[in-house]
Amino acid sequence: MLRQVRPAVPRSWTVMVLADRGLDARWLFRRITRLGWHPFLRINTGGTFRPTGQVRGVPLKTLVPEPGTTWQGTGIAFKGRHRQLHCTLLACWEAGYKDPWLMLTDLPPEASTACWYGLRAWIEQGFKITKRAGWQWQRTHMTKPDRAARLWLAVAVATLWLLRVGGEAEETIPASTVLDVTALVPQQPRTRCATRLRLVSVFRRGWNLILVALLDQAPLPMGRFVPEPWPAVPVPEEETCSLPGLALPQAA
Repeated sequence: MLRQVRPAVPRSWTVMVLADRGLDARWLFRRITRLGWHPFLRINTGGTFRPTGQVRGVPLKTLVPEPGTTWQGTGIAFKGRHRQLHCTLLACWEAGYKDPWLMLTDLPPEASTACWYGLRAWIEQGFKITKRAGWQWQRTHMTKPDRAARLWLAVAVATLWLLRVGGEAEETIPASTVLDVTALVPQQPRTRCATRLRLVSVFRRGWNLILVALLDQAPLPMGRFVPEPWPAVPVPEEETCSLPGLALPQAA
């Protein structure tokens, strides 16, 4: 599947492949790197990791023992001759969360941070758009894969179009006209640097603009993709293990 997607991705893009726990196999890690992409595979906290320069592995829980701690470095993940993987481990346990994030990647520690895994939230939003919040896939009763594949292609193209139109429109909204929702709640919500609380989703904004153009018999907007900042988590200055900034070219 990854090999089929590869020809459609420009070689100038920096691609990260994010996967949830359970998809952390060595063979998958290596196949992603052979494509020129960067794996970002989340692992469970029950294993061990042998940092570079150490003889024995240490429990992952000891690297981030409590909320508010981070760790990142190179070493060997997994046990067993056929499972060992030389990689970078990124660990982050933010205050207020039940479990830490532990990711394996091929990027050097100084050029990556664990909080980039937050980009995976877009996958969940994609499921929502495909179904009840957008294209209503749950109402279909198709049983033939060929028919479903044609519909999925139309959905994919239409989704990209709406995100282009909605994203461009959102960038033109003056900051002075945006409602400050934090003033409506007793406590300010926790947000990452790359997170903006939207009252109207980019998808829905694009949908409305295209619908208005159709009703007005005006030229259809095509829009453009507007990249958002990479996720980042502020780290107190007194911490010894800080999260470095972005050191890679930004993907389009």
